[in-house]
Amino acid sequence: MDGPLVSVVIPAYNCAGTIRQAVESALAQDVDLEIIVIDDCSKDGLARVMDDYAHSPVVFYVKNEKNCGAAESRNRGVSLARGKYTAFLDADDWWEAGKLKKQLARMQESGCVLCGTARELVRPDGMRTGKVIPVKERISYRNLLGQNSINCSSVLALTEVLREFPMEHEEAHEDYLTWLRILQKYQTACAVNEPLLKYRLSNTGKSGSKAKSARMTFQVYRLLGFGFLKSAACFVSYALHGILKYAGFWVDSLRRM
Repeated sequence: MDGPLVSVVIPAYNCAGTIRQAVESALAQDVDLEIIVIDDCSKDGLARVMDDYAHSPVVFYVKNEKNCGAAESRNRGVSLARGKYTAFLDADDWWEAGKLKKQLARMQESGCVLCGTARELVRPDGMRTGKVIPVKERISYRNLLGQNSINCSSVLALTEVLREFPMEHEEAHEDYLTWLRILQKYQTACAVNEPLLKYRLSNTGKSGSKAKSARMTFQVYRLLGFGFLKSAACFVSYALHGILKYAGFWVDSLRRM
């Protein structure tokens, strides 16, 4: 094999405080891989942190010439990927050991082109909450229309498929739109129902505002070509699943106040 089995793409913007944990969790995976960090014109000390990996044969640090957002940064990483598979990891999240190996086995046994995992919610300061968001081990297109159960930082997919369906429309949830377009063609995704992803909660990201996130979700359905009524029906299902998904965490948070 000329290249690694898996390419890990990490879009990075002003994440000097968390990038090391993300990179180290990828390096700890027991598969042949490369790590591509795409710096989207950070203004903090990210470059200094990445200097520590300058002599690593598997960590590649790439700088965008202009700030272009997470979607285009991921697309650039996928274009540079040499692996048969590509995994996405956001710079403020991290993985448990064995994540990629378990996903590779799941993809090989299922024949699916896209695989996610369950995740544990982590507070902004990195403290683990113990709250786990489970995932179905088989996810159909219809399942996905009702809720986005595939978290971007959990995804492992065939690189050629991600090149076929690049992330577009950052005014919407571009990752959700991509997963739906993939399943329109390939029908089913698979997942490992273990919290192999540690997902850091944040109020500063593009989905931090619930009203804004709702508009972006509705826009996804419109971009799929759905009429207003079908988009509204899908959105109601999405919203209900979202409330149920996070209800336990927010109740626990209020009790701690």
